[in-house]
Amino acid sequence: MYPRLVVDLKKVKNNLDKITEMVKGSGCSLMIVTKGYCADMEIYKLLENSEIDYLADSRIQNLKKYHGTKKERVLLRLPMISEAEDVVLHSDISLNSEIETIKQLNNNAAKHNKTHKILLMIDLGDLREGIFYKNEDEIYETIDEILKLENIELYGLGVNLTCYGAVIPKNENLSILVETASKIENKFNIKLKMISGGNSSSVYLIGKNELPRGINNLRVGEAFLLGDETAYSQMLDGFYDDAFILEAEIIELKEKQSVPVGETGVDAFGNRPVYEDRGIIKRAIIAVGRQDVDPDNLHPIDSKIDVLGASSDHLILDVTKSDTPYSVGDKVSFKVSYSSLLRATTSAYVEKTYK
Repeated sequence: MYPRLVVDLKKVKNNLDKITEMVKGSGCSLMIVTKGYCADMEIYKLLENSEIDYLADSRIQNLKKYHGTKKERVLLRLPMISEAEDVVLHSDISLNSEIETIKQLNNNAAKHNKTHKILLMIDLGDLREGIFYKNEDEIYETIDEILKLENIELYGLGVNLTCYGAVIPKNENLSILVETASKIENKFNIKLKMISGGNSSSVYLIGKNELPRGINNLRVGEAFLLGDETAYSQMLDGFYDDAFILEAEIIELKEKQSVPVGETGVDAFGNRPVYEDRGIIKRAIIAVGRQDVDPDNLHPIDSKIDVLGASSDHLILDVTKSDTPYSVGDKVSFKVSYSSLLRATTSAYVEKTYK
């Protein structure tokens, strides 16, 4: 069945071994983030038998799949109050920034006679989740409230960088997190067990020996899956970038002009596309679309193919310069970037096969 995602488990295992050696060799514990491939159970088998410490995901539905795991489960996205009970039942640790949510986690943990661990998120300027680092009074007031809760353990602090504001982790900004942790420990006479210093964008600091002393955990997804650190998009030595290959079938192949005819407005997704006049070109349509992938982050294995655009269910390619004499029914293969992998593994219309 097509479209399909071909998963090379040997290459995934290679990347897993490499990132484990790198992160744990730096003195950090390792959370492998599983949302990028929708908690695929074949990859889970590799993780379960590896030296990683935590399975981390943004969706509690994915963490439920890991019932019975020997690893600790971590909910990465801030919990919704409406899912507080599931969070307590299906994760060991969750990332938090709102005291009302933490109180609901406490209530549900008490209900089930459990202690739930949390990382309090600190915003170092990327402006996604967390208490802004300059608001020390808010940080201390929140911690004071947390420490009153009998079924919540303040396990540590965390930060997210790059994902929203594209702020690059540096020794300077991550040192603020370490300093904040030290102030908290001194003020409240406690010991924080984990200082989680970000995601795949922090990995490059290991190679430069610039990860601040005190950071003792990283949460890694893309670097493990696709072999690139996400601060500067550089490939990591010894990793594969083609452990996941998307294959899709040509359903139309015709020569047409390259610019639409008539007045143009917005496309099906509300965008105003701009077209390059390439003259008459050989256009292939393949049976996959924006519902399944991010067309801007697909990379044809045939380097002489250009991706022109996509609608919900159709991807349009320029195959004019290709040396391959494509026909209707032929398959076209692509490397995927993170956003396309995320979408393809979430789509019910993309099959998965393994080798």
